[in-house]
Amino acid sequence: MIHYLTRQTGRILGFILLLIAYLINSSELSLATKYAKTNPALANRAIGVMLITVAVLLVGFTWFYKRQLKRNNPRQFGHYKLTIRRLSRVLFAFFIMLVVQIFWSQLILHHILPMPSNQSALDSQIQLLPFWNNVYGVLIAPVFEEYLFRGFFFNFFFAKNTRWSNLLGVIVSGLIFGYMHTLSFSVTTLLYASLGWVLAGSYLYFKDIRYNIALHFLNNLWSII
Repeated sequence: MIHYLTRQTGRILGFILLLIAYLINSSELSLATKYAKTNPALANRAIGVMLITVAVLLVGFTWFYKRQLKRNNPRQFGHYKLTIRRLSRVLFAFFIMLVVQIFWSQLILHHILPMPSNQSALDSQIQLLPFWNNVYGVLIAPVFEEYLFRGFFFNFFFAKNTRWSNLLGVIVSGLIFGYMHTLSFSVTTLLYASLGWVLAGSYLYFKDIRYNIALHFLNNLWSII
């Protein structure tokens, strides 16, 4: 019992540290955005630090993820060849995510639900520093978030390949994903949580995090088109 609690505590702390590393990296972009108009030199330095940090974290996250799979991988996560069937399933998952967002946007348009506050903040950041915020949101954030909320999360807390472990893992992963995008529990949290549930289900189905990254990339790209 003590060994189990110690191990789980270590996993929770490890996940928190990885999450903090990602949040620190994204805060460097926020700093650059804040000073983009008033102090371009400081903004450029912040972007430089952000890019270096991105490179270091991507190498570290990838190495750690592969190391975990070598130690314990009952679901046989790995690299699987892209086929027509897999591509069609990715596009179907993307379609589901679009339906969720279109439905939600209609609720906002008809004043049934409020505009997500984090979306308004994101739009403001993009206006101040469009190129780097779009690059980060479309290309970088999906990689970090898939490693965190699907790769590391399932390996840390729901490693057993059972029906209940998979179901509970999908539900909890989606809820945490939703909460991290709103930083509060609200109706809007369910929007992001539902997208997280699709991504978590896709991770278990494809068993290849690269498909998840591509799906997340498509979703974020669509949001800025």
